[in-house]
Amino acid sequence: MIARLRAVAGRLALLAVVSSTLLLPGPALAQTKIRVGWCAKTISSAATPFAVAAKMGWNKQDGVEVELVPLAGSGDCTKTVATKEVLFALPSVEPLAAARPQGVKAKIFYTAYQGNIYGIAVPVDSPVHKMTDLKGKTIGVISMGSAGVQIAKALAATSGMDPNSDINVVVAGEGAQTAAMVRGKQVDALSQFDTQYAMVENAGVKLRVLDTKDIDRYPSNGLLALEETLRTRPNDAAAVARGYAKGTIFAINNPEAAVRILYEMYPQTKPTGKDEATAIRDDVRVLQARIVNWKLDKAGVTRWGENSETNYAAYAEFLLKWGVIKEKVEAKDLITNELIGAINNFDPAKIAAEARAYKR
Repeated sequence: MIARLRAVAGRLALLAVVSSTLLLPGPALAQTKIRVGWCAKTISSAATPFAVAAKMGWNKQDGVEVELVPLAGSGDCTKTVATKEVLFALPSVEPLAAARPQGVKAKIFYTAYQGNIYGIAVPVDSPVHKMTDLKGKTIGVISMGSAGVQIAKALAATSGMDPNSDINVVVAGEGAQTAAMVRGKQVDALSQFDTQYAMVENAGVKLRVLDTKDIDRYPSNGLLALEETLRTRPNDAAAVARGYAKGTIFAINNPEAAVRILYEMYPQTKPTGKDEATAIRDDVRVLQARIVNWKLDKAGVTRWGENSETNYAAYAEFLLKWGVIKEKVEAKDLITNELIGAINNFDPAKIAAEARAYKR
């Protein structure tokens, strides 16, 4: 009898220990840290989708933590994905189109900028009004690894010029550095992109963008990964892209809040020498330059990140025709929509409402 009571008491004690253990708070969900190549040396307000996804806890919900790695340009981003130095990157498509025939087995799995963000800009009072006016002139890019180099050469070729001898492409840097070179007449034009042009104007140099009808409908940057990564880590790829998509929707619906979040998550992006109201106003302007090309209707797609095979095929043909790439490449070898369904597994209307209601 005593032995039986001792056994019962032992079982009760064990149950008590188990119960108390179950009531203890569990460990935090594990997060996988993922390095993502950011294809400019400076993280700017164009990175707000990443900042918002981190701030709102969306990345954490999906078990990832994103670390942005600034790189010189889209060429460097593509290389670092190919060499596995970063898992994902956000380059434009031109370097991939050139590298794919050389054996780089990577694909864009999320188109971030559905319209072309690139183009040639000149000072507002410049005598240059068309591409042929730039014959013998100097064009500034953010780096020689930027897609702006290929864009300048392609547009020169479409205008009947020799892209290797009729224009001079030099590094003009980013933002205020670019503005200083334009102001000092060290460059006659720029081959950069929408947010950079807004930053140059914020630095006091007014610009005029030349006609971009030849490239306007083509896609720009997208999330890139090796095919091997997409096979072995599809959940991580979808998680990073889903956070980016949600952050994009938030930024479109509340750009000022998105900029404030950017300053919080990436303090180095907050401008110095300006009061906060001016800084926010200027960066909202930069953000609005990008919003135009974030929107889905720019490419006629219906899901966030969806890759338009028609648009990519047309751009690949354009790049081949004008000598930016030397070998034909098929759109299906540049893009995949396999993860788009998983990426869009959320309610866009709910994210938009959250953005509009967001208060600090």
